[in-house]
Amino acid sequence: MDKPQEECGVLGLWAQAPLDVAGLLHLGLLALQHRGQEAAGIAVTDGKEFLVEKDLGLVNQVFTEERLLRLRLPEARLGIAHTRYSTTGSNLRINAQPLTARTAHGVLAIAHNGNFVNAKPLRDRLLQEGATFQSTSDTEVMLLLLARLGHLPLEEAAAEAMKALEGGYSILLVDRKTLLALRDPHGVRPLVIGKAPWGYAFASEPPALELLGARYLRDVRPGEVVWVEAGELRSRQVLPPNPTPCAFEWIYFARPDSLLDGQEAYQARVRMGEELFREAPAEADIVVPVPDSGMGAAVGYARASGLPLEYGLYKNPYAGRTFIQPTQELRDLKTRLKLSPTSAVRGKRVVLIDDSIVRGTTSRRIVGMLREAGAKEVHFRVSSPPIRFPCYYGIDTAARKELIAAEKSVEEIRAYIGADSLAFLSEEGVRRAIGGPVCLACFNGRYPAGVPQEGEKLILEMG
Repeated sequence: MDKPQEECGVLGLWAQAPLDVAGLLHLGLLALQHRGQEAAGIAVTDGKEFLVEKDLGLVNQVFTEERLLRLRLPEARLGIAHTRYSTTGSNLRINAQPLTARTAHGVLAIAHNGNFVNAKPLRDRLLQEGATFQSTSDTEVMLLLLARLGHLPLEEAAAEAMKALEGGYSILLVDRKTLLALRDPHGVRPLVIGKAPWGYAFASEPPALELLGARYLRDVRPGEVVWVEAGELRSRQVLPPNPTPCAFEWIYFARPDSLLDGQEAYQARVRMGEELFREAPAEADIVVPVPDSGMGAAVGYARASGLPLEYGLYKNPYAGRTFIQPTQELRDLKTRLKLSPTSAVRGKRVVLIDDSIVRGTTSRRIVGMLREAGAKEVHFRVSSPPIRFPCYYGIDTAARKELIAAEKSVEEIRAYIGADSLAFLSEEGVRRAIGGPVCLACFNGRYPAGVPQEGEKLILEMG
């Protein structure tokens, strides 16, 4: 994909009485499938047994009826789940989450969204102290830090581990009786809390809570640990909050029906489109979104400009995931499998709206298809700034050498993709649309939560 790749989704529940924990977690994971499509896993416990099932693949590929039956504990009351896109550690089964370990706390399971930028030095220290690692994921570093703190209650151990970790992360932890949620002091990665008649739930996004029958309460605050104890929701502010949540949650990643840190994803995208028109109007006849990622911004651009919004690109719902093919011809055919222009663009000056351009390859093919379909002009508008730097906090944005905006000017990108004009939304426009402080590191190279060593994705597989 010519897009920043997904992050991960985390989900957990604590029930006052026995519940079909595995069934509910499976349902909730389907609402988080967009956040990671490489692996999925569920861990459940009834206070005695601790069962885990995970594998590579989509949620419904991993969780067959047989596998869900293996997770059914009649007295289960606790569980966490995860859907993964690899950002540290390869796409291997050993890196699928939840990860588990037997510790002084008993069996611990962890589900993690984000990246620890200091995972390598922490791992090296733990290895020197005699620790052994089963995966190449930075998540296991957190797990073994907790194992070293087995003399403390789990919530205190989690707080101490947070003080040693740097980066952007949201984490769920579960032992045989307690469910904990924690978020980095910058709040880079989202995490929300829900209340249900049966207990409490935590998730990366509110739609997953709704599927579990839980009502959104609030977000886990930056730097906070939240846990459920004896049916009570408890919390501790471990680190001073300095909120800079990831702007790409609102630009692209979060579902349009999500509410994160008080801001609705869909309305933020509409405002980005309105801001984009104010900054870069175009003489045109129609506005066409690149489905589905450009839809919200296209609505905003059309409203602000007065131009009609047209269904100019058809997205094939049966194309599924496609992977890069070895020849240019096959890559072009893959794009055509996913997207094809409609007659709405024939003879029209088109404003084409998308949320981002990473490598520019797909954008170039789309512009070419619109011209072949008879578009007179194609004016490309992007509802985010140019991506010039990699993300180190849980998004696989590609290496900097692969980012077209790191190598080319806006005019050079315009010429490469073949558009008549090209404009990106400014950083100020993004901030106005979201309505609060956000991390813009992939646009400006200013990383609020630290910078790791080079080669972060595979750094734990070396040596």
